[in-house]
Amino acid sequence: MARAPYSDLTPDRALDALASVGLRPDGRLLALNSYENRVYQAWMEEGPPLVAKFYRPARWSDAQILEEHAFTQELAEREIPVVPPLAIAGGTLHAFEDFRFAVFPRRGGRAPELEDAKALEWIGRFVGRIHAVGAMRAFRERPALDLESHGAEPRAWLLASGFIPADLVEAWKSATALALDAARRCCERAGNVRPIRLHGDCHAGNVLWTDEGPHFVDFDDSRMGPAVQDLWMLLSGERAEMTRQLADVLAGYEDFCEFDLRELALVEALRTLRLIHYSAWIARRWDDPAFPAAFPWFGTQRYWQDRILELREQIAAMDESPLSSDL
Repeated sequence: MARAPYSDLTPDRALDALASVGLRPDGRLLALNSYENRVYQAWMEEGPPLVAKFYRPARWSDAQILEEHAFTQELAEREIPVVPPLAIAGGTLHAFEDFRFAVFPRRGGRAPELEDAKALEWIGRFVGRIHAVGAMRAFRERPALDLESHGAEPRAWLLASGFIPADLVEAWKSATALALDAARRCCERAGNVRPIRLHGDCHAGNVLWTDEGPHFVDFDDSRMGPAVQDLWMLLSGERAEMTRQLADVLAGYEDFCEFDLRELALVEALRTLRLIHYSAWIARRWDDPAFPAAFPWFGTQRYWQDRILELREQIAAMDESPLSSDL
């Protein structure tokens, strides 16, 4: 049986890793909420606490991680509220035994009030600024968000994995095939949209709010893709409500970056790709004890029945007219 990826990352080893780059933790360590990586708040003998992020082995190459670091630093240099890693001992990416890690300043905050039009406009302004910088050049190392990486490949992996109950394989296979066909039609309607460097996972949990406004954390999923990827996860509710929210976000966004309205045809396609990719993500991490503990319902008959129903609903949604930004 393969060893769990973080089985050797004990609290003492995490503290030793920080000491290896010249930091002086006082021994207190608090695990923060993260499944993909392991993230800890560490108190220092002097100064404020810091946040240490230990990257999941074999997920990203060093070059891909450093490209993410460079992007967040580029944003921070333009006074966009992101949290880049600290440069310590001559670099931002460090290695200790079998683990790579980075250290960040601690930035607190609360969840944004996405029902507030002014808050959405404020967030939209900063997403627009992120995208204005993201459009200046392309990632060379990090991958793209597309039909292959987030649809066809995870679908093929799941079909070969044995996670789907045998009596539901054909139904799920058919639903995903139809869903990907519908997603392709959405892409054809949108046309040749321009991919840019994205946050990649811009949901409310990665936007922290303080009295000074929002700041954006966790660029771990940063990649090339359509701008609307960083907008649609800020929207929720019925179509009329999402239309209002989108108008509020774009009111701020377009102060800094022009939005290609053709990309609205991609919203439901991107939602569909996320659903397929999410199931494969959990399955691929099942050897990490944190995942069975956090997702005990995964792999049950009910889970896959719900996913099939969800995909069928998405097929219908993708055949509807795209979301509009007009109230």
